[in-house]
Amino acid sequence: MLLESALASAAKPAQEALHLWAFSDAHVGTDKRAGRESLVEAIRHSERDFEWEIALDMGDQSGGQSVPEDDEGEEIVRQFATLRNHRREDIYNVCGNHDRSGPDEPKNWWWRKWVDPTGENTKHSHVDPRRRRYKTEGTWERYSFRAGNMLFLMMSDINEPSRKIGRGKLKGNPGGVVTGETFEWWKKMVESNRDKIIVSVHHYMLKNTTVASGEWEGMRKDENGNWKSHYHGYFPEGSPKGASYLYWVDSKPDAQAFERYLEAHPGSIAMWLGGHTHTNPDDTYGGKSHIETKWGVHFVNVSALSANHGSTNIPMSRVLTIQGNQVRVRCYLHTSKFAPQGWYAKSERLLTLSKPFRR
Repeated sequence: MLLESALASAAKPAQEALHLWAFSDAHVGTDKRAGRESLVEAIRHSERDFEWEIALDMGDQSGGQSVPEDDEGEEIVRQFATLRNHRREDIYNVCGNHDRSGPDEPKNWWWRKWVDPTGENTKHSHVDPRRRRYKTEGTWERYSFRAGNMLFLMMSDINEPSRKIGRGKLKGNPGGVVTGETFEWWKKMVESNRDKIIVSVHHYMLKNTTVASGEWEGMRKDENGNWKSHYHGYFPEGSPKGASYLYWVDSKPDAQAFERYLEAHPGSIAMWLGGHTHTNPDDTYGGKSHIETKWGVHFVNVSALSANHGSTNIPMSRVLTIQGNQVRVRCYLHTSKFAPQGWYAKSERLLTLSKPFRR
């Protein structure tokens, strides 16, 4: 009987895995000015050292402290073109706060022109939606795609329409933003796809979920007790209190719309992936690490690829291997600034899903 059981077990096909590469905050222009090609280096490491089928980019391709301009867009397209074993269309992007255009300019025009997840501007971005292995549905601001029974809900950061001072004077102008329409879309997608494994993707993490995502946790106080920049730039006319999390929804500050929904409907999504707060993989400021589980949801801050944008950068990304009902999350260091370049085993986590992944 033992032999028969062993043979039967061996005859079962191994559960097929989905390999995701998750990265954020390349800040291409900043690193380029410092003599480093952040995106090129990460792509080279990814195609040499690990397997991935889908890449998720959580935004902040731009490193500009003012509004992003065409020359940086051209550089980003050039660096994406160094892919050798993958298509550009294997990377799915959302917009970050540094990718926003000015408040008086066409909405997110720069990011739509050069990064362009839906292929509106193929001539400039070189993104051809017909080449997507997993087709997108929606608009640049909010779109979805499916891989087997896994549904990705991709939401971009935008300028807060009630704030008249934005990129330029307030540089990164931190404090994440989505419209009420995006939140309603997200809620509808969640409620109409309960049979799916749902992964939400935004540049920002939700409040009090991962490292430094609480009120004022993006800042520090100086010796006189005044707030100053730390993970994020301190701009009193921005929204410094909420600089580290998705702060504005439907023009309501500190809205916590997603948080309240997830608290009332625990486990309604499987994961929330984001970036924005750059720090070392061991940091637990505010009592929270890069990977935490709350409301039955796994929250993962994957940031950042940049080595030079800010004072707290450690270039890294995450590889998520999804097989059955488990997600193996590994941390890859792209330099030896913090630890030897390559896998950082201390940060590896094994997460459990409520349902198994199937193609």
